Amino acid sequence: MLRTALRNVLAHKTRLIMTVLAVCLGVAFITGSLVFADSTAAAYRASMARNYADISVSVTPTLRPGASDQEQYGALDDTLVRKLSTLAGVASVRPEANGSVTLSAKDGTPIRADSMMGKFAAAYVPGADGKDSRYPLTAGRAPRNSDEIALDRGTAATADYVLGDTVTLAKDGPVLKKHLVGLVSTHDSRVNAGGTLAVFDKVTAQKMFAAPGRYTQIDLTATPGTSQAELADRVTAVLPTDRAEAITGSAQADQQSVLINTKTHSYERLPLLFAAVSLFIGTFLIINTFTMLVARRSREIALLRAIGATRRQVVRSVLGEAALVGLAASALGFLLGLGVATLLPSVLDTSGDLLPSGPLVIGPTTVLAALAVGVGVTVLAAWLPSRRAARIAPIEAMRTAEQPPSATVSRIRGIIGLVMALLGTGLLFSLSDATSATDDNLQTAMFGAGILVAGLIALAPLLAGPVIRLLGRLTARLGVVGDLARENTLRDPRRTAATAAALMISTTLVSGLAVINQSTNQALDAQAAAGLSADYIISTRNTTTAIDSDAVQRVADVPGVRTASPVADSTISAGPYVKAVSGVDPKTVDDVMKLQFLSGSIKNLAPGKIAVSHSFARDHHVTTGEQLKASIGPGTSDRDRPYTVIGVYQDNPTAQDVLGYRADVQEDSYLRDSVQRILVRTTDGAVSRDLEKHLRAAVSDSPLLKVQDRDQLVQEQAGVAGELMTMMFGLLTIGVLVSALGMINTLVMSVAERTREIGVLRAIGMHRSGIRHMIQLEALCVAAFGTLLGLAGGVFGAWKVSGLANGAIPQYSFSPPWATLTLIVALSLAVGAAAAAVPARRAAALSPLRAVTDA
Repeated sequence: MLRTALRNVLAHKTRLIMTVLAVCLGVAFITGSLVFADSTAAAYRASMARNYADISVSVTPTLRPGASDQEQYGALDDTLVRKLSTLAGVASVRPEANGSVTLSAKDGTPIRADSMMGKFAAAYVPGADGKDSRYPLTAGRAPRNSDEIALDRGTAATADYVLGDTVTLAKDGPVLKKHLVGLVSTHDSRVNAGGTLAVFDKVTAQKMFAAPGRYTQIDLTATPGTSQAELADRVTAVLPTDRAEAITGSAQADQQSVLINTKTHSYERLPLLFAAVSLFIGTFLIINTFTMLVARRSREIALLRAIGATRRQVVRSVLGEAALVGLAASALGFLLGLGVATLLPSVLDTSGDLLPSGPLVIGPTTVLAALAVGVGVTVLAAWLPSRRAARIAPIEAMRTAEQPPSATVSRIRGIIGLVMALLGTGLLFSLSDATSATDDNLQTAMFGAGILVAGLIALAPLLAGPVIRLLGRLTARLGVVGDLARENTLRDPRRTAATAAALMISTTLVSGLAVINQSTNQALDAQAAAGLSADYIISTRNTTTAIDSDAVQRVADVPGVRTASPVADSTISAGPYVKAVSGVDPKTVDDVMKLQFLSGSIKNLAPGKIAVSHSFARDHHVTTGEQLKASIGPGTSDRDRPYTVIGVYQDNPTAQDVLGYRADVQEDSYLRDSVQRILVRTTDGAVSRDLEKHLRAAVSDSPLLKVQDRDQLVQEQAGVAGELMTMMFGLLTIGVLVSALGMINTLVMSVAERTREIGVLRAIGMHRSGIRHMIQLEALCVAAFGTLLGLAGGVFGAWKVSGLANGAIPQYSFSPPWATLTLIVALSLAVGAAAAAVPARRAAALSPLRAVTDA
């Protein structure tokens, strides 16, 4: 039986190649994602090891929320540096004053402005030789005063700066101008991976990032023979434990390793999703292929049973064939996966970061995963056909035609499919009154959609008849060729359904995502401007930076500006929740925000009082007139104070979760007494390029700030769903490719089964073009059937989850993208036509006499 299995694989290798390719795609994505994640993690760790190679212990200030810079960094001064340098086992001490600044390129374009990471700044601290070994100069000289700066070579090249240029930058508020006097190099992998580096003289860096005469960190290198732990103990003994702490270099590397693992594992998600979809759809191709092979070899299997083969041996023979196919798919998919791993760094969007380069890391887990997935999926998918093969009785050897499935089996399948479809539909309908996207509701939606799709798959053979007959009214207009195509498609509804299932699943996924994407985009467009009366929004990119306090008045003085209302943005903690709070001026907020109060009024806003959104009030169980204990800004619950709720307003993205009195928010914000937004109302709602230019000039063209009118704000929000679009078209590509392989496989085997029939048609006068058109029409009917079922399932599912989305985005409404759905239909039909090209040409090339003789 083993030799029989091997012979069958070799005899049908052409027909099995499509199955190999389908499984190969899934294995390739799994292998590629795992190899890429392992390789990137290894490269990151190697880079981190180089960064911490000469750091044995680092002294850092103890985090103290609410402390001033002088209090926070007060212990890390030159006195401590001298004390540490006298400790036994210390080879060298390097004080640092590090931070972050955002640079503008020479043309004014902000560099990495939207990124929270990778914008490094440091002090140039020369050693005994007058040079800083961390930042060796490659051109010019080191900065000597507050008006000078040095950049690393990569940053200067990116920003198009040369020595002598004036560099524009900002730390957290006012725009700074510095004279570029030097270029440096660095071994820091974070800078070399796309980050920026600005170097200042020591005094300037201390004032910017710590406090005058203070450092942000002190690094120590141990002498040979002194361990990191031993040195850390000695350092800890001389530190003020309530103000500073010592951490070993290996501990810092371990912390970075955790961050690296989190980051690299996130890269696996999209490729693994594509792998799951590819393998799930490919499963139907495998089942269909082996079902057709078993049906075609029914007489051969019956003869084996007649000469003594047991049912178990027949099952093992078919599963052995599947295992051989799975092995071939795993090997090919593994090799293809290495190519995927090589291409992923250039495909994934890493926000401007260059991933560290390094060799591909192929671990045993990856190899085992490729084998387990490739062989496992193929064998599992072939299990049902193998059971069907085992049920072939020896008497089947006497029959000349394939026996159709029993009516009982079809009836049972139909009942099961109907029950599952009704159950899935019922679960989705149960969400009709849902108003929020809670975990339970999301699980119900996913479970209901999955059961509905499974029910449609089970019902597909029963639905094939009426749907294909309906489509046959169109093909009937093409005469005999159209009638034959319809009847051939209806000859085996199970085969038609299995072939269409792959396309149905991909169409369901893509059409559902397309509807959700379109509806979400429209909702985000509406939400972006909802609650906004202002004509311009000047804003920072996060709550840890600020607008220059003097800029508010400069903006108000711009000709054409009627109201300039500053807003302080921060966070507010109440119990386990951390929400966004906006500090506003009650005198001007009505002119720049559209606030719809459900109770109370913004006019009552004063120190110690807040207004909350409807969602916030619901989550915290508070109403107008009640008190809420909360803390604004970074900190812990020991900073809670009571706030009186003076009103509840309809959820508003401009106002955020909570509205507070601006002075209250500024007092405890991340940057004390700062503002993060200026909402500008112009005279008569005027918006123009000149006015925008004047507003940008009023904020000194700061790289930290965005100046947007309402339309620009909407356009920015429209890009939020970009990842969903990428996933949607990726899934469409995978689904279409596997579906095409399935159609080609089915049609090729169908042509082989109908060799004599095609020969007879040719003998009685049908032209080659008629044969081609017949096969192509069959493929189009199958593609149309799968597409219609998929569209129905996808659009229905997207419609029923509208309530969940509306709970998250109040402006969400069901909005089908008719153009996209039409494109999906056209593409699916095109795939059917393309898949039929080779089988149709092969069928048309059959010689009438040879076909009748050889069949």
